[in-house]
Amino acid sequence: MLSLRYIYRLVEAFFKKFKALIAIGVLLGLLVFFALYFVLPKAISKHERIGLVGRYSTNDLSLNILSQLSMGLTKVEIDGSITPGIAKSWETADGGKSWTFVLNNNLFWQDGKKLTAYDLNYNFNDAKFEVVNENEVKFSLDNEFSAFPVVVSKPVFKKGLLGVGEWKVGQISLTGGFVQRLMIAHKNSEKITYKFYPSDERLKLAFKLGHVDTVSKLQDIDEFKNWPKIKIEREVGYNNFIGLFINTESEKFKEKEARQAIAYSLKKDFPETERAISPISPFSWAYNPQVKPYNLDLEKAKKIKDMDIKIKTLPNLLKIAESIKSDLLEAGAKAEIEVVTVVPQEFDLFLATVDIPKDPDQYSLWHSTQTGTNISKFKNPRIDKLLEDGRKELDQETRKKIYLDFQRFLVEEVPAVFLYHPNFYTVRR
Repeated sequence: MLSLRYIYRLVEAFFKKFKALIAIGVLLGLLVFFALYFVLPKAISKHERIGLVGRYSTNDLSLNILSQLSMGLTKVEIDGSITPGIAKSWETADGGKSWTFVLNNNLFWQDGKKLTAYDLNYNFNDAKFEVVNENEVKFSLDNEFSAFPVVVSKPVFKKGLLGVGEWKVGQISLTGGFVQRLMIAHKNSEKITYKFYPSDERLKLAFKLGHVDTVSKLQDIDEFKNWPKIKIEREVGYNNFIGLFINTESEKFKEKEARQAIAYSLKKDFPETERAISPISPFSWAYNPQVKPYNLDLEKAKKIKDMDIKIKTLPNLLKIAESIKSDLLEAGAKAEIEVVTVVPQEFDLFLATVDIPKDPDQYSLWHSTQTGTNISKFKNPRIDKLLEDGRKELDQETRKKIYLDFQRFLVEEVPAVFLYHPNFYTVRR
């Protein structure tokens, strides 16, 4: 008892003698705590430098970047379904020829001002835009178009790149009207600086020199596979396909059987890839998994025996073109490769990467009237009719049946051989 009483009095005396120092110590401890909790994270907030290939103005930056800064009247989900964005609802009263969108009335621009319909400024060649009131806009189209809600999913901006997203532009550097560097900041103080390069080679060099921390959207990463202290992430581009387009106006390939022989001659077993059998994403609500797969069958490929075939390819697909050439040679054809940098007008076969539209409407790729974008120069009345019907039909289940038939008949006609969905790689330090 005496020892406990002694310790108690000793502690009491200590606190009385040094209470001022103890109070100061507690106060300093609290200040350090708040500094660590609130100030330090901002001082050391994450700042990632990402390198990308491309030449972009502020109006045509990649959708991934624009979607960080703002949103459109609608959003498109991974399966192609439409959900609210700036607009909370929409309707058409005349079969898809006019569309009215009612805006969400509790959104604010990044300058703190409330978003209203008067801030929006759409300019379409084939649609009239009008503001009905501060919460409602209307589009009047020349023709019925069921996929119009997808068109207005592109993020909108008040001026420049001032949007409604959680990320806001901090700095931007332009050269000749093209974005060289773009820094964006998140509400939580995280920052990303995007740097743009003219080619994969320049992008890879920037990473090696330490000018960027991350390189994104690469398709060839062989030189990085043995690098230490880096992380490689693979993403399958289900919204893209690698296709071998066949010139349907060529005398060699006017007949469907010759085009099918090309399809049957190819192995399609490209390493670390996922096969594409259709021009529509496998995640789409309209995807048809039961189309003809054209598995390797050299007996059915006899139509191209002794045929002289020229393969034209973009530079980044040269290895795939060489594999295709080897397959054609095994099937008895004579094949040669030419590397091009633009879509050629004259070709037998053309190897290219294609972006899959968000909506299953592929009018621009395959309709006979689309001379600028119909790469295969494909003309087929049945396909034309299905594409025309699909873009006018509003009921999704009916549309689905149309696009299931579209894929089945298109693959049967073989204006292109659908090979695989490309891999895109991100390399991080």
